[in-house]
Amino acid sequence: MTAAPLTEVLDWATRQRCAVAGLVVLGWEDARAFVEAADVTGLPVILQAGPGCRRYMPVQVLGKMFRHLADETRVPVVCHIDHAYTVEECAAGIEHGFTSVMIDGSALEIGANIEITARVAEIARRAGVSVEGEVGVVGYANGRPSAVTSPADAHRFAAESGADALAISVGNVHLQTEKSDGIDFEALRHVEAVTRLPLVLHGGSGIPPHVRQRLARETGVKKFNIGTELRMAFGAALRTSLATHHGVFDRNQLLAPTIPVLREAACGLLRELGPEAAGTEQ
Repeated sequence: MTAAPLTEVLDWATRQRCAVAGLVVLGWEDARAFVEAADVTGLPVILQAGPGCRRYMPVQVLGKMFRHLADETRVPVVCHIDHAYTVEECAAGIEHGFTSVMIDGSALEIGANIEITARVAEIARRAGVSVEGEVGVVGYANGRPSAVTSPADAHRFAAESGADALAISVGNVHLQTEKSDGIDFEALRHVEAVTRLPLVLHGGSGIPPHVRQRLARETGVKKFNIGTELRMAFGAALRTSLATHHGVFDRNQLLAPTIPVLREAACGLLRELGPEAAGTEQ
């Protein structure tokens, strides 16, 4: 299967009354595990290269790696740049094979946010690439505080930016290691009332599974970004590998046991967010 734009899988999720997982990639092992999980479940997946990943590995390499993995599986795989802050970052992602880019103008006032998103959307349209934007501020655990998305700003952004998906802040927080019932459903309903764009929740690791499933089935949230809980699974598996394989110094041997653990965790997430008949052929 070839790599798919974000719009393709979000349209599918809307029709199926479910959501798609945007899984944060930091290297080969997790990217491979996530695509294997998509193949096992028969459900689409979004591979996300965020700022940390891009600092570690060049976009040119990531694009080829994501595309290779997409070509090896039977389901749609979105190759996504997450949290780009400049037009140039998005353009580089598009040039090197990514099928979706997220331009994060959430720290800007709404007019400037719309302007930079529209510039990215113009470039992306010519390449058949999807664009995700953000309105409101999704904060970080023990870091930058959140600012709930303004419905008025969301309405204007949806009408003027050219974005295909809208990330919002309604109680979701980045980098949470523990689950919290913090989603403000009333704030979410206010945003849903003013736009039909598929909605995205960053900080999906901090949302309990039953709440994620309810959001996927009953609301306009069609994409969840999930990284922290998968990094925790990776770290635990790696520590076990190091403790078990005394005298082994080959990094490939030490990292190999993390792949099945990550694959199992990703399978669970894809099925949790997917259609009620998840795991069947789509």
